[in-house]
Amino acid sequence: MTNAPSNETAASDRRFLWPLLAGLLIIGWSSGFVGIRYASEEASVILVLFWRTLLSGLILLPFALMMGPRMRLRSVRDQMVLGVMSVFLYLGGFALAIEQRVPTGLVALIADLLPLAIAALSQPILGEQLTARQWTGTAIAVTGVLIVSFDSLSFGSAPAWAYGLTIGSMLVFAVASVLLRKRRADGMPLHQSLCIHTLTGAALFGICALLQGNVIPPMTQSFAIGMVWLVSIATFATYSVYYTSLRLFPIAKVSAAIYLSPPVTMLWAWAFFSEPLTAAMFVGLAVTIAGVWMTSTV
Repeated sequence: MTNAPSNETAASDRRFLWPLLAGLLIIGWSSGFVGIRYASEEASVILVLFWRTLLSGLILLPFALMMGPRMRLRSVRDQMVLGVMSVFLYLGGFALAIEQRVPTGLVALIADLLPLAIAALSQPILGEQLTARQWTGTAIAVTGVLIVSFDSLSFGSAPAWAYGLTIGSMLVFAVASVLLRKRRADGMPLHQSLCIHTLTGAALFGICALLQGNVIPPMTQSFAIGMVWLVSIATFATYSVYYTSLRLFPIAKVSAAIYLSPPVTMLWAWAFFSEPLTAAMFVGLAVTIAGVWMTSTV
């Protein structure tokens, strides 16, 4: 009986915490475009991803070693597998697809359908069943994403496997997200798991960069700005908020917020690079907000 009030207080605190985390997640998730845009002006996408993950991992490494419980070999191994999935295959798959001439707009659209894949996986793996209201909200949110992305869509002339790679990368991250949610009780602190994920990605991206013939970063202002942005905001802030949210809230609720990243990305592009805004983008934003609200409230 004495635990009931504390449980209700915790639930209330989480309810008020969610709008803050959701806002940070949307801003961080959509902001990766800005860092990539700056950093890739004079470097390949693989080189950018290598330095992004390497710097992130090295910054976190002292804290991972000195703060928190001792990392056991089995836990490190499990986190490395999740790092391969959530960092290397997810980010690297999209990068390779773009290099194979899959149109960027189509890659972004497929990436932004991640919440739909997570919703489909959450019931059989986690037992988190969406209500009819949430499925309706999901359909509305997807419609909003399509409206926002419509003007930038084209199918290009990339090989067929590159389109499959794009879908596969999105599905791999969806599976990794569900597994992270399932393993939230393992107890490894966030900074330790993120350190392992990024260093695992860095090792694999480093091999890819070497195969391309270069791991030396360009010593330019735009690359430095991009790295600071990608490490501090797109990696530390975004992954931390995402992983924390997965531990505290239903996965479908967390992933639904990602539907808002396409319209917010358009606002980033307008603010930083003077890319035009269209009426369709604002219509899509309004539709997406309505869908996310329906999906996130039960």
